[in-house]
Amino acid sequence: MAKSKRQAYISVPAQIISSLSSSSLQSLLLSPKKSAKKKKPLWKRPMLWFLCFFLCFFLVILKIGFNLDPLVPFSPNPCSFLHQESSFSNGFVSNIENNVGFLKKVGENQEQSEFWKQPDGLGYRPCLRFSREYNKWSGENAKDRTRYLMVVVTGGMNQQRNQIVDAVVIARILGAALVVPNLQVNVIWGDESEFSDIFDLDHFKKVLANDVRIVSSLPSTHLTSRPMEDKRMPVNVTPQWIRANYARLFRRGGVALLRGLESKLSKDLPSDLQKLRCKVAFHALKFAAPILELGNKITERMRSKGPYLALHLRMEKDVWVRTGCLPGWTHKYDEMISKERKLRPWLLTSKSNMTYHERKLAGLCPLNALEVTRLLKALGAPKNARIYWAGGNPLGGKEALLPLIGEFPNLYNKEDLALPGELGPFASKASFMAAIDYIVAENSDVFMPSHGGNMGHALQGHRAYAGHKKYITPNKRHMLPYFLNDSLPEAEFKQIIMGLHRDSLGQPEFRTSKSGRDVTKYPVPECMCNDTNLHTSS
Repeated sequence: MAKSKRQAYISVPAQIISSLSSSSLQSLLLSPKKSAKKKKPLWKRPMLWFLCFFLCFFLVILKIGFNLDPLVPFSPNPCSFLHQESSFSNGFVSNIENNVGFLKKVGENQEQSEFWKQPDGLGYRPCLRFSREYNKWSGENAKDRTRYLMVVVTGGMNQQRNQIVDAVVIARILGAALVVPNLQVNVIWGDESEFSDIFDLDHFKKVLANDVRIVSSLPSTHLTSRPMEDKRMPVNVTPQWIRANYARLFRRGGVALLRGLESKLSKDLPSDLQKLRCKVAFHALKFAAPILELGNKITERMRSKGPYLALHLRMEKDVWVRTGCLPGWTHKYDEMISKERKLRPWLLTSKSNMTYHERKLAGLCPLNALEVTRLLKALGAPKNARIYWAGGNPLGGKEALLPLIGEFPNLYNKEDLALPGELGPFASKASFMAAIDYIVAENSDVFMPSHGGNMGHALQGHRAYAGHKKYITPNKRHMLPYFLNDSLPEAEFKQIIMGLHRDSLGQPEFRTSKSGRDVTKYPVPECMCNDTNLHTSS
C-alpha cells in the first residue's frame, strides 16, 4: 500500500489572513523561500564596518599630513564625523586653509633666513706677516730725523682715506717721517675738518709706530724750510720711480710736499707694501671717539629688532650729472639733469661719447629706487627687512624713495634714528656724516651699493677683512635687460636674478686674478690667509 504523501501547511492566524489582500497572500504563498530569508541588521554587516574603518584611517592620514605643527594635537575621536558631518566638512576646509597658510609662512621664513645667510669665507682671516727684511729696515727708518713728507688729501671722506693709505706707503718707500696729512677744505661740502676731527690720531701713530714715524707737525729744525713740491706724479707709479724722482726733494731743506695722490700709486706693489696698505686701512684709520660713539649708538638702534641691510644709495643730483645718467623716475627730473649737463659738460667724468641708454645698458649708471626695490625682492629680501640707507639726499627728496618705501616700509637713515640734538654738532660737517654712515654700514648683516664708488669699494674690502660678511654687488650690465622686459613672469625674473648674483654675495675673491685692483678692496691673498696657504707660506 502506497504511502500517502505528507503535505506541509503554513499555519497563519486568521487575524493576519483577514488583514492581507488576496494579491499579497498569493505572493507570500508563491515565494516561500525568498520570504523565509531574513535580512541582517546594518550594524551586523561586515562590509559596512570595513568601510567605516577605511574612512577613519583615511581621515587620520589626512590629519597627519596637514597638521604639521607639533603643538596642535590630533582630534581624540577621528570618527566623530559620523555624527557631525556638516561640522567636519567646514572644519576640514578650514584646516586645509590654515595649514596651507602655515606652509606658506614656513617657506617665507626659509627665504628670509637665506637672505641673511652669510657667504662661505673659506676660513680666510687677517694675516699680516711682514718679512724679516721689512722689519729690519723699520728699525733703521725710525732713527732718521732728516726727511719729512707732507701731503694734502682731497675729496670726500672715503677719497681722503684712500689717499692717506697711499701717503703712508710713499713715506715708507722714501724712508721719511710723515707729517699728519692735511685735509683740504672740500669745495662742494665746505667741510673744514682736520685729521684729528675724523680719525683717532693717537691710535694712528701707535699702530704704525713700527712702519712709519708719524709726527703732528714739522720739528723746529725744519720750520723755516720751504717744502719742495712735485706736481709730475703720473698714474700707476712704482716704488722705484718714487725713489728715483722724489729723493732729490729732500736735498734742500729735507721737506717734500705732495698733492693729488688719488689713484696715482700702483696697485701692484711688493708683498710687504701691500700688507702695509691693509694695516693702514683696516687697523690704523680708526674713527675719532665722538663719531665712533654715535655711529655705534645708531648701529644698536638698527640691530635692536634683528638683522638689518645697509644700502648706499647714489642718487644725489651731482651723481646723476657726473655719471651721464638720468634718474628715470619722472620726466621733470630727467629734464633737469639733461639741462645741467649741457650747461656744464666738463662735469661728465668719462666716456662722453656714449648716449644715456648705452651707459645704462653698460652698467655705468646708479640704480634708482625702483630698480633697487626689484633687485632686493628678487634676491629674497623679506618685506619686513630693516634697511638703513646711507648717502646724501636723493634728487627729488624722499619722493624719489617712494618705490622702496612702498615695498620695504622699515627704511631709515641717520636722521630718522638719531635722538634730538645728537646730529647737531655734525650738521655742517659732511665728513662726520659720511663716517657715521660708514660705521652703520660696516656693522650691517648685509650691504649693497646702488653704484660703485669710494665708499662701496672701501666697505667691500673692510667686510672681506672682517670674515667676508655678505656684500651684494649688483650685476647691472647683465641684469638690466631683464628689468626692461615687461613680459617676463615674476617667478622667472626672480630665478634669473638669483642666478646672476650667486657668485656676487661677498665670497672670497683673489686679487691675484684681478691685477691692477686695490688690495684694500681685495685683501686675499696678500692680507688674509687660511690654514692651507698659511702652511704653504711657512
